[in-house]
Amino acid sequence: MAAASSEITGITARFRDRRLVPLAYGVSALAVWLGWVMTRSHTLVDPQQGLGYWLGIVGASLMAVLLLYPLRKRIRLMRVLGPTRHWFRIHMVFGVLGPVLILYHCNFQFGSTNSNVALICTLLVAASGLVGRYFHAKLHSSLDGHKTTLTELAQRARITAEQKTWAAALVPTLMERMTCFDRLVMTPPASLSASLLLPLKLAWLTRIEYIRLTWLTRRQLQIQALRSRVVEAERIRLQAVMARFIKQHLRRVRRVAELASFERLFSLWHIFHLPFFYMLVVTALLHVLAVHMY
Repeated sequence: MAAASSEITGITARFRDRRLVPLAYGVSALAVWLGWVMTRSHTLVDPQQGLGYWLGIVGASLMAVLLLYPLRKRIRLMRVLGPTRHWFRIHMVFGVLGPVLILYHCNFQFGSTNSNVALICTLLVAASGLVGRYFHAKLHSSLDGHKTTLTELAQRARITAEQKTWAAALVPTLMERMTCFDRLVMTPPASLSASLLLPLKLAWLTRIEYIRLTWLTRRQLQIQALRSRVVEAERIRLQAVMARFIKQHLRRVRRVAELASFERLFSLWHIFHLPFFYMLVVTALLHVLAVHMY
């Protein structure tokens, strides 16, 4: 029951994020594009005073708040601040909104050496954060930090005895074909390059296999419809049911096959993301000091 509840919660959170996160990213991308176009003809703000100054302060403050998410995960005393999933959403939103404000602060232009380094670090953190968010979604069943395990995924991907029975009755060769495909994609990647290419490879293989299996199912049902009036009357519905069954199974098997690859990529992502963030903190502090001292 607990596993089922966790899966339902994860599905609900992912469904909500599929609507909200692309909308937030789309609005941010539009804001960046509009700012870039407008600053080509004239300067929008003065970075050293007024609105331009406060855009920099607010943007830098939002980037500083990003520290609260990893601290909330690791420090028990911070549990009183609310669930981790809310902080993760804040982390994602501020990680995009902060760089957008900073781009407006600098009028989408380079300035002094110190400010250039701070700007580049900000953009690197934002870009790597988007990549990390993708890896996080692949490895976690929900936004509360619950990491999906191979056992959980394998359990969801396992075909039950009942499913095997009716699938074999309708399409005798289907289970054999699906078992062969499962063995093919379950082979773990041997190198880093293979891990990087595995998601694309699996996306291509599962789509091709889905087409092959649904075509096989349609053909077998057409043959059986010639022998049975019951199958002939229900053939369209049976095709839809079988197609849905094949699609769900291939999707789950793909997640199982991808898990080890994404775990490896996520660990490598941390190696690059954290130094960028530390560089951002140092260069931002130096930039603020330089602006106010000189």
